[in-house]
Parts: sequence; C-alpha cells; structure tokens
Amino acid sequence: MLLPIDWARCRLFVEFGPGVGTFTNHILDCLPEDSTLLAIDTNPRFVEYLRNTIHDPRLQVVLGSAADVESFVRAAGHSRADYVISGLPFSSLPLETAEQIVDATYAVMAEGGAFMTYQFRRTARRLTEGRFERVDTGLALSNVPPCVLVWGWKLKDCAVREAAE
Repeated sequence: MLLPIDWARCRLFVEFGPGVGTFTNHILDCLPEDSTLLAIDTNPRFVEYLRNTIHDPRLQVVLGSAADVESFVRAAGHSRADYVISGLPFSSLPLETAEQIVDATYAVMAEGGAFMTYQFRRTARRLTEGRFERVDTGLALSNVPPCVLVWGWKLKDCAVREAAE
C-alpha cells in the first residue's frame, strides 16, 4: 500500500480512521523527521489510545470527520497534504458523506499526491475514479478476504485545473 510513496518529498501525510495505529506506525517509520502525520478519527477511544501509546512529535491526532480534512490540515500549519490514506468503510457510509470526504481530500491534495484506500468492496475505487485524474489499483491477496487497493493521483493543482477549464 505504501510502496508508491515518495517519502523524501512528503511533508504532510494524512490518515483517515487510524484506529489503533496499524498503518500509523509504518508511516512514522518511513516519514522524514521534518514531516507531519495527521491522523483523523471519529472515535474518541482510538484518538485517546494513539495519543497515549505513540509518543512521536511528528504525529498529530485529532477527533473529527475526514470530511473536515481541509480545516484540520490548516490547523496543523499546512496548506496541502502530500498523501492521504484511508481505511474508512466507504461502502457503509452514506453516499453523500463518502462523496464529501473524497471531494475534500481532492481539494486539500497537493499536485502529485495520492489518495490511497484499502477496502473489501469497490465503492472507494468508484468514488476515487470519479474525482482523481489517474487511478491505479491492486489486490492484497494475502489478506482474507482479498483487499482492494486504490491509489488516486492528483496530477494538476486545483488552480491550474480551473484555469485550464
């Protein structure tokens, strides 16, 4: 899932739904020392758990919705995110909420960045294909059941894209 990331250029990595930190620790292992990992979760127990168990100054854990990613990114002192990873269950979210999350993610994404999802259904893939310029997919066959991996790449900055349209 994390292989396509250009860690050297990553300044802000965002994680939606970090839970107990399965990906969080792997991201921190690869993240440059001068970068930030912003973890957003709606479950106060997970937020508290991460704050109490991972003592890394690069990690900022916030309680809230991924749909509000833009305000969380600004509050963290950044204007754009380089990468966003999500394990949110898009297939069980209300469609409007899922679309809001994908739209907000695209809006906050830096040019050349990626929105990465790992899911058991293809809902996130369809949402990503509807918003991002390039979409790559894969399967984690070692997972039971197999997990669908999706990377949505933002190829143009919003201002550049709007000017061209």
